Amino acid sequence: MQCIEIRSFGGPEVLRAVDRDDPEPGPGHLLIRVEAAGINRPDVLQRRGRYPPPRGASDIPGLEVAGTVAALGDGVQDWRVGDRVCALVAGGGYATLCVAPAPQCLPVPEALGWIEAGALPETFFTVWTNVFERGRLQPGEVAFFHGGSSGIGTTAIQLAVVRGARVFVTAGSDEKCRACEALGAERAVNYRTEDFVEVVRDLTDGRGADLILDIVGGDYFARNVAALATDGRLVEIGLMGGSASATISLADLLMRRLTITGSTLRARSVEEKGAIALSLRREVWPLIEQGRVKPIVYRTFPLAEAAAAHRMMESSEHVGKIVLVTSPSL
Repeated sequence: MQCIEIRSFGGPEVLRAVDRDDPEPGPGHLLIRVEAAGINRPDVLQRRGRYPPPRGASDIPGLEVAGTVAALGDGVQDWRVGDRVCALVAGGGYATLCVAPAPQCLPVPEALGWIEAGALPETFFTVWTNVFERGRLQPGEVAFFHGGSSGIGTTAIQLAVVRGARVFVTAGSDEKCRACEALGAERAVNYRTEDFVEVVRDLTDGRGADLILDIVGGDYFARNVAALATDGRLVEIGLMGGSASATISLADLLMRRLTITGSTLRARSVEEKGAIALSLRREVWPLIEQGRVKPIVYRTFPLAEAAAAHRMMESSEHVGKIVLVTSPSL
């Protein structure tokens, strides 16, 4: 198979196209002939040496793929060779063949082509488990998402709006703010020119947000707490601000009955990820089939140009997802 490996830790130039032996699916796994593979921020961190794959996972980067089932491991009963699938994986996505645990695979919605399907799993798994399971977002509540123009953000906006929440977001330019509002956000805050705490409190008559999903961490932590409503929930899923530590007023926590939680997805068990997949198939896949929600794809790159795709990711010029494709026809 053809794949992209990380030659050494560093900049995008360390990504190298190579040939490797074809992988074989073990018990409970599928072998997928990859058509498209999404790029995500954790791939960049892995390339820099700051996010190693879990024990037993492929060293090849890439956390999501879409393609056809090429072979079945022992014990797989719900899939057949030739099925169109998309899958969340712990590694190995930047390749023409990828092994995935069967519980982490989902059928490609009929409404989507390969490119959009390749952009589905990582952000939809992440948003569903953090916004609706851990964050318990309810219809009529106020949701506030940082990084509204990212893959996570564009997914969270659509799902929260279609499920009846009011949505506010941050983004890094006026153009990105308008793109977020076009997806359904009631108000997008340019974090370079506005104070998001003041804006959110103004828009909610001083009440604040019921749920905040944060990918920044660091000095955003105290500001997020200030922007929460009484009984509000803060869900931390990233450290793009660079700091893994923060301080909080415990008096605020007690008096306003706040909930602060967080999670990562990659290291969770197959059983846990499989449970999320079942929820997505039940709750979200019908919305995709109806055209009410979809992955937002900014640009595609051939697999061999993964380094260029990473440069675009790091430039943050994109709105939505960047996807690698294995066929020139896509």
